[in-house]
Amino acid sequence: MRHISILGSTGSIGTQTLDVVREHGDIKVSALSCGRNIKLLEKQAREFKPSLVSVWDKNDAEELRVKLADTDIKVSYGMEGLIESATIEDADMIVTAIVGMLGIRPTIAAIKAKKAIALANKETLVTAGHIIIPLAKEYGVPILPVDSEHSAIFQSLQGNKHNKISKILLTASGGPFRGKNISELKNIQVEDALKHPNWTMGRKITIDSSTLVNKGLEVIEAKWLFGVGTDKIEVIVHPQSVIHSAVEYEDGAVMAQLGTPDMRLPIQYALYYPDRRTLSGKRLDLFDIGQLTFERPDTNTFKGLSLAIMAAKKGGNMPTVFNAANEKAVALFLDKKIKYLEIIDIIEQSMNEISYIDDPKVEQILETEKITYDFISKRW
Repeated sequence: MRHISILGSTGSIGTQTLDVVREHGDIKVSALSCGRNIKLLEKQAREFKPSLVSVWDKNDAEELRVKLADTDIKVSYGMEGLIESATIEDADMIVTAIVGMLGIRPTIAAIKAKKAIALANKETLVTAGHIIIPLAKEYGVPILPVDSEHSAIFQSLQGNKHNKISKILLTASGGPFRGKNISELKNIQVEDALKHPNWTMGRKITIDSSTLVNKGLEVIEAKWLFGVGTDKIEVIVHPQSVIHSAVEYEDGAVMAQLGTPDMRLPIQYALYYPDRRTLSGKRLDLFDIGQLTFERPDTNTFKGLSLAIMAAKKGGNMPTVFNAANEKAVALFLDKKIKYLEIIDIIEQSMNEISYIDDPKVEQILETEKITYDFISKRW
């Protein structure tokens, strides 16, 4: 029986991971962690009976201890609690579903503890891929992608270990503002940007999808996961979200993974890899869809994608600057403190102003994040 620990169990990926666990009943949950949603975490803990739960805040931990006093569940908190959840002895896989660079240290700890990684926290590879990937190879730890696009690429690579890749075709829905120009985006409100046409996701990633920043982050993630340069990753806007991504081989053959926009599928594939299991839900009906269409991304209007590729090519701490600036800018937008188009302005100015570090260590990555946050706070 597989034993898992979920970092970020109350978020979109975390709750859907537990949906898969609930449906099959043959995976043991060893640990759960979340940020502040202790009401849901308590409910999850009572249902799945992990030996450990972890929250970020000490006061929340104390409150949760009282709530779970009738159980044998240990309650931890902070980074120490996250790392404890990531290295808990009886878990053989860690699902990293927390948002942001908070995932770097627990992921490193999990790798050193030789836990398989089901990776949904893209920021870990975006900012520290040069550390994480060599470390995983050193410890012989598999990193199984949970993002729908990277899972699709991973699935399209199966059985082709010895064949050369010509390019990766990374698909994007285009988000809610596909086809709009700059002038049409000037007065976009938070509520508009949160209306994704195909996927149900968390607030931050939904905004990232609308700006194409999310696709830029996925380009950087794909670079590290699959060992290819950005020149071999082609982003294709595919509004129907049926082809989740594809791989073109040197002979011109293209292998793709198709399916409904259901995140449980890539989650389940990672949890049970290399096996496939029955999964409830709607099946893909190509007759019902009728046609599949494809477009080139508009990088003049949606500059976040081109800025991400620039950051990837420069390397060093620049992807961290890109990611941190976006995190801060999206938070400001969600709080209605800046306009929609200012998200990209903030990212670009941060990339121009923050000092470059060629081969940053973890401490320098986290310091770059802090410097970027401070830079933005003083200007917006």
